[in-house]
Amino acid sequence: MQATAYTYDPVSRCGQVLLDDGTPVPFDAAAFDAGGLRLLRPGQRVRIETEPETVTEMETGSGSADGNGARSGEPGAGRRITLVTLQTF
Repeated sequence: MQATAYTYDPVSRCGQVLLDDGTPVPFDAAAFDAGGLRLLRPGQRVRIETEPETVTEMETGSGSADGNGARSGEPGAGRRITLVTLQTF
């Protein structure tokens, strides 16, 4: 899936991408490291791989934030990015 880099913190290696529909989805350091990148600049086109969350707040009823910081019903909720790398053509 393609997206656009939105935010990136080089210290924590975490950030957010924007899907083509404008939905922000956060990624963690593990996803960034899996892509083999050293730096990411806002506006860069990236390729991401995602996997659905297996347990959401809707199922548990906890209402707490998931591991990506998104709550159920919020944009990006239920998606977990497993890889972020540059989009190549």
